[in-house]
Amino acid sequence: MKSVRVTWIKSTIGCKQSHRRTMEALGLKHMGHSVVKELNPAIKGMIDSVYFLVRVEEVA
Repeated sequence: MKSVRVTWIKSTIGCKQSHRRTMEALGLKHMGHSVVKELNPAIKGMIDSVYFLVRVEEVA
């Protein structure tokens, strides 16, 4: 399975509460923070819902 690095790049001020909770569920604590996740359907769905707040890079 592929791994991806998800980095928080934009503030959640003014965003819906569901977007903030999705960022928490991804394990992102603050702007600039990155986490590495295995890309499965659940994680893909979370990333798709907050695509405008994060940067996604494939990890080798």
